[in-house]
Amino acid sequence: MIVKYKGRVVVPGDVTGSALVTHEGFNTLANLKTAGSFLNPKGVLQDMNNPELYGKKIPGKILCLPETIGSTTGGMVLYCASVMGVAPACMLFSGKADTLAVAGAVLTANWSKHPIVLVDDLGEGFLQDIKEGQRIHVKEDGTVLVEYEDLFEAAP
Repeated sequence: MIVKYKGRVVVPGDVTGSALVTHEGFNTLANLKTAGSFLNPKGVLQDMNNPELYGKKIPGKILCLPETIGSTTGGMVLYCASVMGVAPACMLFSGKADTLAVAGAVLTANWSKHPIVLVDDLGEGFLQDIKEGQRIHVKEDGTVLVEYEDLFEAAP
């Protein structure tokens, strides 16, 4: 079964990937930095204050979140992660995206070979329904298609 959501396009793109979900704010710097260096070269999330994401890999994932939090370096951190190839492929926000996330996604769209597609305003239901690992396809017009297992087809 596929469920469709429609959001506002901030940075357009057509991307498919696996969902990485947090119901808490995503602290960009805390997640993508490592001790002794600015950015984590493997894209393993480092924010111990977010147990939903800690220790998971973000490169190429579809990050589903309510908001980003943290310092004003957030946009530049997203851009640098993109240049290094360790950024999410897409960020999907249940509400309005904050200016720092938008700035990072716009920077990647214009200056990186690995843009971060960004769609926001998908609604609270989106974040409540989405589960880790679900396959998501995001279209240029802000349509988000989420694949759900059909429990009836799985039955013997």
